[in-house]
Amino acid sequence: MRRVLVLGGTGWLGREIAQRAVAEGAEVTCLARGDSGSVPDAAHLVRSDRLSAHAYDGVIGEWDDVIELSHDPRFVGPALDALASRVAHWTLVSSVSVYSRNDEPDADESAAVVEPRDTSEHADAKVAAERSSLEHLGDRLLVARPGLIVGSGDPSDRFGYWPARFSRSGPVLAPTTADRFVQAIDVSDLAAWIERAGRDRLSGAVNVVGEVIPLAAFLHAAAEVAGYDGEVVELSDEALLAHDVHYWAGPRSLPLWLPLSDAAFAQRSGAAYLASGGIRRSLHETLSRVHADELARGIDRERRSGLTAVDERAILRAGR
Repeated sequence: MRRVLVLGGTGWLGREIAQRAVAEGAEVTCLARGDSGSVPDAAHLVRSDRLSAHAYDGVIGEWDDVIELSHDPRFVGPALDALASRVAHWTLVSSVSVYSRNDEPDADESAAVVEPRDTSEHADAKVAAERSSLEHLGDRLLVARPGLIVGSGDPSDRFGYWPARFSRSGPVLAPTTADRFVQAIDVSDLAAWIERAGRDRLSGAVNVVGEVIPLAAFLHAAAEVAGYDGEVVELSDEALLAHDVHYWAGPRSLPLWLPLSDAAFAQRSGAAYLASGGIRRSLHETLSRVHADELARGIDRERRSGLTAVDERAILRAGR
């Protein structure tokens, strides 16, 4: 029986990967503090603080695949030191944020990455993790570089903001959509690919990204799924920034909105992912699942990303 170790496994993506591996018949162990939730049924949880000197004492023996979800150098290095010599294959979950330029549509895995000068920065830490892992593992390493990960239970609240917002009444505030795109990978598709790539011992770097969708088409699809037929008001970047609306994510943001200079961040080549057997479920299916999840969690709940109803109405009144 394949032995799979997930460094994590109780959080969103990690649990999805562990569940997929269990479904495929693997013996799955998740090493985590266990604060983020539970492991899937039939998976084994080893509770451990990865900052401890004895963090990996409970995961003895040989492993067919290790999946590393962290980019924190305090975790990545010690895990490699403890486990690299006794694993057949290692998957590091990195990110397309490692690339140094976001103005090259359809750029693939050969594009230049940032130099990791400050590992407190997300992209720098991801590149440092990639390089350290490659040094320890060579051709036993798969570097998965996902784009925007979406799906039910997404803790970031980015993608789900839009079907949730279209589930409420009143004019919807949006950025100008011309020359803007959304490129998302469903968490279930990502987890399925990571599990199978481990079985197949795929190596190298792969952009795990979804189809490139024009932002206007994405908003239309989100409105359709939510049954919204009201007005969508587009404001310019200048107007939104003047009202202290933020790009991409976080409080007081319009999620998935990027500066036009960074539009290619959502236009990465996914050719290698597709060639390696990756699948992309339809946008409609993902939006439908996310919409149902948003309704269950409450569309008026406090969110990590997006505008509150009060802020949105105030900006619309001032911006018209």
